[in-house]
Amino acid sequence: MSRLEPRLHASTRAALALVVLLTFTISGCGTNPVTKKRELQLVSEQQEIAIGRQNYVPARQSQGGDYIIDPELTAYVQGIGQRLAAVSDRPLPYEFVVINNSVPNAWALPGGKIAFNRGLLYELNSEAELAAVMGHEIVHSAARHSAQNMERGILLQGAVMAVGIGAQNSNYGNLIVGGSQLGAQLLSSKYGRDAESESDYYGMLYMKKAGYDPAAAVSLQETFVRLSESKKTNFLEGLFASHPPSQARVEANKVTLAKIGAGGEWGREVYAQKVGKLKAAQPAYKAYDEGNAALTRGDTATATTLAQQALKTEPREPRFRDLLGDIALSQKKYDEALKHYAEAIRMQPDYFKPHIQSGIALYNSGRKAEAETYFKRSNELLPTAPGHFFLAEIAESRGDIDTAMKNYQIAAGSNSDIGKTSTERYVRIDLPKNPGKYLKTAARTDSSGNLYAVVQNPTPVAVSGVQLRVIRYDEKTGRAVDQSRPLTISGNVAAGKQGQLQVQGVKLKSQEELKLYRVVIERAALAD
Repeated sequence: MSRLEPRLHASTRAALALVVLLTFTISGCGTNPVTKKRELQLVSEQQEIAIGRQNYVPARQSQGGDYIIDPELTAYVQGIGQRLAAVSDRPLPYEFVVINNSVPNAWALPGGKIAFNRGLLYELNSEAELAAVMGHEIVHSAARHSAQNMERGILLQGAVMAVGIGAQNSNYGNLIVGGSQLGAQLLSSKYGRDAESESDYYGMLYMKKAGYDPAAAVSLQETFVRLSESKKTNFLEGLFASHPPSQARVEANKVTLAKIGAGGEWGREVYAQKVGKLKAAQPAYKAYDEGNAALTRGDTATATTLAQQALKTEPREPRFRDLLGDIALSQKKYDEALKHYAEAIRMQPDYFKPHIQSGIALYNSGRKAEAETYFKRSNELLPTAPGHFFLAEIAESRGDIDTAMKNYQIAAGSNSDIGKTSTERYVRIDLPKNPGKYLKTAARTDSSGNLYAVVQNPTPVAVSGVQLRVIRYDEKTGRAVDQSRPLTISGNVAAGKQGQLQVQGVKLKSQEELKLYRVVIERAALAD
């Protein structure tokens, strides 16, 4: 990639760096609150809590939004979480939510921000099994596992890892931009074997202290091993991707169980009661997931049938309205799409997707002023490349170039087609004003010593009318002592190519002399 990318992605990189690097005050060695081991700690507890708080909502948005139609179930999960958090080795502002996602998964952010996918709750059979997963995730936060990942530099690798914005078969994969990319990286970072072992061990201790039978952690890991061997797809893309099961973990849990002793609550009946409504609606979500897959294939008839089937079974679910809106949007039935999205927003106003989809429907139907409000609201909930790209286009169309460039630059931080388009749009606006910021220059000689000015174009757009000047510096003082008249490269310099011209009347005797010459860009235009 050209030098353009780091320049255009500066806001994204700066946001991550400020969170991950510049705000980290080196606190030296400290004691791990769970393991009691001495360790190097570069991330303070206050910073852990701040990172978790800042990324909790965007992370939930990016995974499908909160599951809202059964508040009693959410309260039940939260109650189990707080019961375990109360016996943990580290007091943190713990929070627990259920995410509206069919993939069986659970995750923890720094500072005690923990989430469980709806899809995982289908697969468990008792409160003790839920406590086993819950205790494991609590330890990840309490034992600073995410902070340790950051301290090892895992999140400081140049490019941001790709994550999907929508929960199921969305068209928004890879499009999160800005500071929210940090949360995406935190969710996609895998824990090491030691961290997983610690979470298994101390999670079982927390279960015992909270009154749950730690034997559930053994049986649950045995189940996970069987599921992994059967290569059950939804588990492989969810929980097992970040928490791979193994027979070694099962055996380690058995050793722990022998040490601390079995006995305690299982809560099979209460769990069955609390997840009863969720499991009763499972066929509706299965139809919804299959409907999304059908829409991805372009089979709108099947997608519509499945969406309507899902909505009939569970009319309170706003995601089913989203799917009907997406189907209508794909058919360019914008008014129909807007009605479905409006209903989804009414049902759950704080989920980003129906907002951005409403903006797209309005934009495509020529109602740009109305669309702008939806794009802004969508970006407030979860900043995405499409949201910023469309805001940039709207601003550019009304002549607000500064706002357009700001939004194109943010959207360019996405490793996606729309990110590439945003990069090109930004360059088209900025390059004629600042050609030296984009075009590389060098002085070269041929075998006869004739001096040439070379211009490399690493941008995604062709340029023309490149005007430059060659300056000669004094070897001793380093000051400019002579310069050429303005020179213009004939023709276009295509994207990724170079152009050159001979500087008439200048012939060098050695390569050492070449160091005294510098080529400066004065002007350039976009090629027609």
